[in-house]
Parts: sequence; C-alpha cells; structure tokens
Amino acid sequence: MMDSCCLSKRPAGVVMLCCFLITTSLPAADLLMIDNGSVKVGIDREKGGAITWLSSDAYPRNIVNIADPGRLIQQSYYAGRRLDRTSEGQNKAWSPWSWNPIQGGGVGSEGSKGSWARVTAFEKTGSTLYSETIPKLWDMPDEEAEAVMRQWTTLEPNMPGVVCVQCEIKTLRRDDDPWGETKSSPQEVPACYFTRNFESVKSYLGDGKWRPEHQPPGPPWGRTTPPRKAMAMFEPSGQGVAVFSPTAGESWNFGPHGGGQSNDPAAGPCMHVAPIDRVPLGRKTTFRYRYWLIVGNESEIASRLDALWTKYSSEKSQLVDPST
Repeated sequence: MMDSCCLSKRPAGVVMLCCFLITTSLPAADLLMIDNGSVKVGIDREKGGAITWLSSDAYPRNIVNIADPGRLIQQSYYAGRRLDRTSEGQNKAWSPWSWNPIQGGGVGSEGSKGSWARVTAFEKTGSTLYSETIPKLWDMPDEEAEAVMRQWTTLEPNMPGVVCVQCEIKTLRRDDDPWGETKSSPQEVPACYFTRNFESVKSYLGDGKWRPEHQPPGPPWGRTTPPRKAMAMFEPSGQGVAVFSPTAGESWNFGPHGGGQSNDPAAGPCMHVAPIDRVPLGRKTTFRYRYWLIVGNESEIASRLDALWTKYSSEKSQLVDPST
C-alpha cells in the first residue's frame, strides 16, 4: 500500500528469453520458484500470485515481508475519486478511499489480518512464473475489484542476481460505478515490502555512486527522487536488494515501519519502497510496465544497475484505453 505498512500467455508481441537452471523441488504446491544460483524468486498462489520470496546466494533468507495482503512485492493501482463507504462496511481506517485494486488482497474484518485475492491462473513454464489474479479492493473486507491482473516473472538473461517482472492490469469497471470518470492518479510500479533489517536506504546515482536516504518510521512515507530510477536497501552485513523501475516518475515513496532489525518475513515491522508513476486508469483500460529486482552487495548491485540503465533507461509503459 502506498499510504500504509501496517495491516497493512504473455502479452502479444512480447518475447522473453531465459536459459537458467531452475528449481526442481518446491517447498509447497502453492509456491512456485525459479533459481539461477545467484537469486531465487517465488510467487504464491495463496497470496494473490504476488512475489512472496526473494533471496540470494549470499543471503538465503527470504527478504520479502509477507505479514498481510498489503505487503509483499505486488501490483497496486488507484483510480477515481475518494469515497466514504463506511455504511457499506468500508474499513474506517481507510475512509474515504479511491478505487484501489491490490494484487495481494484487501483489509479484513475486525480482528483479521486481511482477505487474500483470488488467483485464476498459476503456472511455471520453463524459467517463467505466470499468475493471473482477480484483485481485492484494499479498503473493503473481501470485495473483489472489477479488474484482472497478470504477471510474468523471469530471470534477466546473462545478468546474475537480477529478476525481471512484467505487470499488467485490465480494468473492467462498470460505466455507472461510483468512483467517477478517468483522472490521473499515482500508481505504485510496484509496491515493495522487505524485512525490517534492510534498513540502510540509498538512491543510486550511477557510476558506483550512492546517496543515503533517511526517513523516520511511517506512514506517512518519505519521498525522494532517485535520478537513475533505482533505490536499494541493505542489511548490516552488507547484502542488499534494489528496485529499478525505469517507467516511474521522479518521486518515489520509501521508509521503515516499526523499530528493531527483525529478519522475520511475517513480522509487523518492515521496509517499504514504491516507485510512483501518474497514470490515468480508465474504466476499461489496459496498463503494462516492467521493473527489475536486484540482489547482491553494494558494488554488485551498482554494476548490475549500470548495465540495466544502459539497456532499459528508455523503457516505456503501455496504456491502452479504447474510450480515448
């Protein structure tokens, strides 16, 4: 979620190639993983088909915070006006709220940690993980959004420690729904939550240079402008995770939630980063973009980010709205 950390096949014309060793034994049927020896990434059927596992050879523990449906590494979008729907059961902590489909799921009823989204397709083909999800609206207990989310997760060819993720949402809103007409809204591309021990936050400046970022625990989150569209978080031993989102705008949200240095993926405290892009999602819109996850130490991540910038700095998102 953009404002909280508590409670928080393949599209036409797209070709993705990878030739890596993939995991042959899975921890559970509901968790699909790919692994090339330097990075392991997994998606979870029971958690909206979102990314719930990320680790490296040097840091084999799970980096992703999975405490509730608002965490994970996942798709999150906004559209329309903010509505007070408390008379219909809207969570009072999230009122008024806009149309906000979440890949992981929505808030739960009183005393519940949340309601997980429904997955309609979930498969591993070669070195690609694919999921298709009917998302939940974040502010309402167990209300499905009129939308479909799709996601393709692969390993970047010839680049150790790098995961490529392609995201897509197709909105299917009724013409008479209460959120109103299309307007430009901030989109999280994507929303990322990591374990709390990755507390040293840096923006990447290019050519091996970093800028430390500081923010007290939120929400509200801090905002910064990483010039190379990349931010990283490091734990005390020096291992880190970075997000590169070349289609994002200048402003990114980031910051810690809670205290301590917990490495427990199910703990309440966490670290958050979300590249933000302003996109006018209409009632019948298809929006696609890609981002990259990078693991390693500071020098490894810097080298990989330089290579990604050279290849993908001109990357564009795709917005298809038949009404315009």
